[in-house]
Amino acid sequence: MILGLWLDLPVWLIFTTLAGVFAAATGLFVLLSNLRWTRPAVLFVGTGVIPAYFTAISVLLALLTGFVANDAWERQRQAARVVQNERSNLLAVHDLSLATVSDMREIRTALVAYADALITDEWPKMTDGLSSLEAGAALGRLMAVAADPKHDVAGQSAHALLLDAVMNLRTARGERLALSDAQGDQSKWLTLMVLAGLTLVSIGLVHLERPMAQVTTLTLFSVAMVTTLGVIALHERPFDGPMAMSPTPIERAKAVMLEGRG
Repeated sequence: MILGLWLDLPVWLIFTTLAGVFAAATGLFVLLSNLRWTRPAVLFVGTGVIPAYFTAISVLLALLTGFVANDAWERQRQAARVVQNERSNLLAVHDLSLATVSDMREIRTALVAYADALITDEWPKMTDGLSSLEAGAALGRLMAVAADPKHDVAGQSAHALLLDAVMNLRTARGERLALSDAQGDQSKWLTLMVLAGLTLVSIGLVHLERPMAQVTTLTLFSVAMVTTLGVIALHERPFDGPMAMSPTPIERAKAVMLEGRG
């Protein structure tokens, strides 16, 4: 729930929130390790901690960060491929309907109606992981019209290609909805933040005897983590958030279909 709200924030607020969390954690640890009534307890716990301990946790943090980043980027790439695939199949159905000798005006009308439902109704709903009943009904009408046996007069090969393109549209829509409905796995982000916190603490413990070096290293680590996590967050959800994919490819396909509609 918290992750979903955070990912919906504007870009600047995503980074500001992260910066605030790491600044608070850094400030709290520096205070605890340097105030005279808490420093003895921190020294008792942290004295003798060697840099190798920090290295062990930082390696785990790096591995998990790489996993989360790769997962986010892969979803972004998949979403881009799916949308382009939908665009290609929309144009393929349209071009096939024009290339045949039979009158397929009904198919083109259903195709434009489906594209319009995607743009105006389904795309806004995908930000909440929902699908559009209107788009589903429009796709059903398109499939029914394309499967009409009367189009066999255009030739079985042409009709088969037309049906394949329509079915590819159905498959692409299912993949797109699956990507939009995939809620971010909060457990991986929670684990990432825990490891980041442990790494921050271990860096602070290693530099207990040198307060200025402690502040410097904690600040550098926090800046690095805010930058990295912020960039990953921007790509976590391809159809939602500040960098959500737009329906521009579908809109362009619709424009082409309207220009060549007959």
